[in-house]
Amino acid sequence: MDIERTSGRSRQALIRYRKTVLLACTALIAFTPAISFGQEADNSSSDTTLKPIVLQGSGNTGILDTGNDSKSIVATSTTGGGRMPTDILDTPASVSVITSKEMQERGTSTVEQVLQYTAGVNTDFYGSDDRFDYFKIRGFDAYMYRDGLVIGRPFGGLREEPYAYERVEVLKGANSTGFGVSDPGGAVNFVTKRPKSERFGEAYATGGSYKHGEAGVDFGDNITDDDTLSYRITGKFQRSDAEYDYSKDNENFIMGGLTWRPSGDTSLSVVFDHLDKDGVPGSGGQPVGSHFDRSRFFGEPDYNYRGINRNSVSVIFDHDFGDGLTFSTNARYSKANTNFGYAYISATPTDGSTTASRAYFGNDSSTEQFVIDSHLLYETNFENIDSRSMLGVEYNTTDIDDKTYWGPAPGIDWTNPVYTGRPSYVPLIASTKSDQNTKAIYFQEDLTFFDKLIATIGLRNDWLDLHETDRLYGANGSSDVSKFTKRFGLTYKITEELSTYASYADSVAPPETGVEPETGEQYEIGVKYRPADFPALFSAAIYDLTKEHITVTDPATLLPSTVGKVRHRGIDLEAKAEVTDNISVIASYSYIDSKILNNGGDGTEGNRLALVPKHFASTWVTYTLPGEGLRGDTTFGLGARYTSSYYLSNDNTSKSKANVVFDASLTYKIQKNTSFQLNASNIFNEKHVAYGGFGADFYNPGRAVMATLRQTW
Repeated sequence: MDIERTSGRSRQALIRYRKTVLLACTALIAFTPAISFGQEADNSSSDTTLKPIVLQGSGNTGILDTGNDSKSIVATSTTGGGRMPTDILDTPASVSVITSKEMQERGTSTVEQVLQYTAGVNTDFYGSDDRFDYFKIRGFDAYMYRDGLVIGRPFGGLREEPYAYERVEVLKGANSTGFGVSDPGGAVNFVTKRPKSERFGEAYATGGSYKHGEAGVDFGDNITDDDTLSYRITGKFQRSDAEYDYSKDNENFIMGGLTWRPSGDTSLSVVFDHLDKDGVPGSGGQPVGSHFDRSRFFGEPDYNYRGINRNSVSVIFDHDFGDGLTFSTNARYSKANTNFGYAYISATPTDGSTTASRAYFGNDSSTEQFVIDSHLLYETNFENIDSRSMLGVEYNTTDIDDKTYWGPAPGIDWTNPVYTGRPSYVPLIASTKSDQNTKAIYFQEDLTFFDKLIATIGLRNDWLDLHETDRLYGANGSSDVSKFTKRFGLTYKITEELSTYASYADSVAPPETGVEPETGEQYEIGVKYRPADFPALFSAAIYDLTKEHITVTDPATLLPSTVGKVRHRGIDLEAKAEVTDNISVIASYSYIDSKILNNGGDGTEGNRLALVPKHFASTWVTYTLPGEGLRGDTTFGLGARYTSSYYLSNDNTSKSKANVVFDASLTYKIQKNTSFQLNASNIFNEKHVAYGGFGADFYNPGRAVMATLRQTW
């Protein structure tokens, strides 16, 4: 599908769905019981009046307020439970928010680093494979979203740039009614940095391990004196190696945004960003049991590349009609070209030989996507009932052109490695063109009774139209799937500081052509506590999560089919607290009881799912020593991440080792707006096999130290 055709269809879809949502919400307003009851009361000369609910911190209740994210590690509201900005205490789900302040304090540069101190999330289980971001939520894969619009799975996608985002929201468990089709593990929503109606900015320079050099800026201001037009520029430019030989990790990222506010009720933002990465896929692995230094490289230097080039344009429009009615639409067009090629160790001999077998693996992919969501939000109250109703539609078209290359490579003697150069030919084993069109309509309702009991309902239907062409064999496949998903939750506010909830939610993931979509369902109960005396949020959740219709590929026919059912039961505990002006704490613990209930009779029934630890926990503590005289404030940070052992495959024959990794930071305020920051990850250089045990071993990342000089205004 060419760009011109996509754009034309997109404009038609935009007009058509805006009309649809306006008409549908008109019907909703006419027939919502809360409103009709209010009208009856008005006709009977009751004192009851209809008025909009006002959420603290936002003029437009349909817009998420992120103004405090750069100042605190504790967020109070989220869109992670759905598209409606909601107080976290009132959300009947386990949601974690990583603010920009937390990201800066911990010195995060990848999505895995952003998520690694979050309850329910395990990361880095592929070790030195650097092609994608690797994380699971509650033991299952998780979809990524940007401003509520789908990006896709992290595995097979591209590595996002965290500096582009104001915050990262993590929703645990199944919930396709929130943002749409997704895996049952959960969802990660990136909230884009947008212009502010004030002057602000920062510039920084970073240097450190592996010849790392980096510079970044993030600044903005008002263009007009009346604050109606504002801009923001964000950029990051990096030149670096990785921790192994023959590597590089270069990046150019630039993002610019304009926000127009013709009135206090209307806002239009346009954001363009360009991401260009020039790196490598990974180390290629180490011979099983060899324990070489992480820097050793057994791939092929002349066939070792990973490229990413993506351009995207986002348009975000909000309008407040007054009397509790707001309209929002969010659209994004993006086009990405990615590739990689490398040689990796495919087998380690067990007969005493020191020559490992290798294989070539490559991929070229082009993805073009247009996605738009439009919804109306109506908020009102009558007597002792508050109502928030959202009705929306979504349209998503994604075209993917994908080619995969694989073939045998010359072996390599790990005692005396000799590289053979770039291959003249790597066989093409797959060439497909996929078109996916998704249309959806959804409804969400929050009813609050007597400021105590909140009933939450989410309903959504997705129509998935999938087409795939196999260019190698000339075969065509298609699927036309309609899936209905739902979510029900009850939250009871015991006090203004303490709430408890119970919920049910299900999910559906986009299938491959010819197979059933993967589905999930989850039961969860939890409790949340937010003290009034200091910024903090404590949460605990117990869940039962099941995933069915797992897609597997027959090794003989290479055809996909759906078998399998896996159940995870677990506990998530999390605390984020700024205990005093000088001390802050982030802590989490997760337990997962994983069990394969059915997997097509392959003998793995009763086993744990691969790459899912039973226990994982983390803590990050900062302490600020106030300055005195000429000495500025000094902030010390120390973190620890524990992961229990996990099986490397579903047959449960080999496993990793339990491990603890320590991180640290030091920030010194040179002047009011100038600071020096030192971050060290894996400070004791803990080394363990994160993935492997069969063809090759892949170690966890080693120690890295980064120093940053930052100027703000």
